[in-house]
Amino acid sequence: MVAMHRIVRHLRRSAMTTSLHPTQFITLLMIAESQPMRIGTIAARVPCSQPTATTTVATLEAAGLVRRQPDSADGRATAVVLTEDGTDMVKHVRTDATEALATILAQLSDADRALVTEAGEVLYNLSADL
Repeated sequence: MVAMHRIVRHLRRSAMTTSLHPTQFITLLMIAESQPMRIGTIAARVPCSQPTATTTVATLEAAGLVRRQPDSADGRATAVVLTEDGTDMVKHVRTDATEALATILAQLSDADRALVTEAGEVLYNLSADL
């Protein structure tokens, strides 16, 4: 667990050329993966309280990275989507993180790299249900 935390922290630092708080960063990436997204869904997935999710979205909205729009499934609710600037930031951060991870993985043998890739896929699938 400690090793995974160190790697994630390194990747986050490598990709964090912005002033976003980690919760804002995670929220932005989650919205990018599954937009539009309601505040309640954001709160459940981060995980954080609904007021924290609301504050996080408001901060991202003030930065021009997301916008709220009426939810197509329920006109009384609002959904959050990325703006063009938000989409650009996500692309930039993903590129930086991918390059940082490639640098780390290049230090491994082909066999170890294959094991890490397989473990990553298993962890990704496992985390989808959380």
